[in-house]
Amino acid sequence: MTRRSARSPRFDATIVLTYYLPYTSGLTEVARTVAEGLAARGRRVAVVACRHEPGHPARETVNGVEVFRAPVVARVGRGVVSPGFAPLAGRIARASRVVNLHLPMLEAGIVARLAGDTPVVATHHDDVWLAGGALAPLQVKVVDASVAGALGRSAAVVVNNVDHAEHSRHWPLMRERRLLPIAPPCREREPAPAAFRETAGPHIGFLGRIAPEKGLHHLVDAFRTFPDPEARLLIAGDYSKVAGGSVVGALRTRAGDDPRIRFTGFLHDDQVAGFYASLDAFALPSVAEESFGISQAEAMMLGVPSVASDAPGMRVPVTETGFGRLFPPGDVHALAAALREVAAYPPERRAEGGRDARARYGTDHCLDAYDGLFREAGARRGVQGAPA
Repeated sequence: MTRRSARSPRFDATIVLTYYLPYTSGLTEVARTVAEGLAARGRRVAVVACRHEPGHPARETVNGVEVFRAPVVARVGRGVVSPGFAPLAGRIARASRVVNLHLPMLEAGIVARLAGDTPVVATHHDDVWLAGGALAPLQVKVVDASVAGALGRSAAVVVNNVDHAEHSRHWPLMRERRLLPIAPPCREREPAPAAFRETAGPHIGFLGRIAPEKGLHHLVDAFRTFPDPEARLLIAGDYSKVAGGSVVGALRTRAGDDPRIRFTGFLHDDQVAGFYASLDAFALPSVAEESFGISQAEAMMLGVPSVASDAPGMRVPVTETGFGRLFPPGDVHALAAALREVAAYPPERRAEGGRDARARYGTDHCLDAYDGLFREAGARRGVQGAPA
């Protein structure tokens, strides 16, 4: 036995994704919650990401997780160019019992190869989606090829739900692997005062990235059909640091002189529960497929019904709980009608819907599933890696 093979891996799991803290998205929140949750359970966890902001440290420990960041030399649309990212991820992966790749990711195929004999677990969130542009089709083709390479090397593939996975361009590959549907970790927040409530009228809300694929232009158009002067539309989320660019300017123009529409900007964690408490209905009007919609599930857990596009993945929380309504993607009139209906739900129905959502989408179930999967995959590793 060689000295290299005799060493124990430095990490129980390495999680690899392009963007990590302090960037916020549904994908990064899944990775962060899994990483920090497993670290709290005593697992040795590393995260490798790109250093998308020069001021972020190249290496730090955050809530028990060792975070490694590779420098970025350029940006292309929603992506970044980081020549050191894949080699860094491969090196840390080889020092781990298992490596978890969060897809889509441009470098996924390369990282899967550079991981050596470390078992790969892929978490497929979504197919890559890009707004129009001359280079968009080529970028999608390149990323898809890389994702396919990673899936082909994966010991297991995690999806948020089979409904979404079956509609993926990568479904033919995923169904040939060991496929595990694991709902993303949704935080059960403590009830809070309705900090954003202004009037007695219906309050409709969205929380997420202010990006083109979220379909927020349809939400603004639908809300403007509400005649009630006391109605409010609250659009919360970062619009200053959105990969690929924000659409907040276009939304403000679309909102025109309607004084009932509010853009709150980024909400700190301690503001989120108060935001949900202010709502009568949550809206998820995305025009591109989403694999689940964590924000809608967290709102539902606090008794706020959701109106979501009837599309694979994002419709699952509503179909599983019956707590809300679906509408044909892009249908403004159907969206407006559904919002008016669910905003009028009585307290008893809200309480029942909240209980059902909490039973289905809490964090512990997700962490248990990932912990068991990583342990099983890591136990199969052949040659042990060297420390980073």
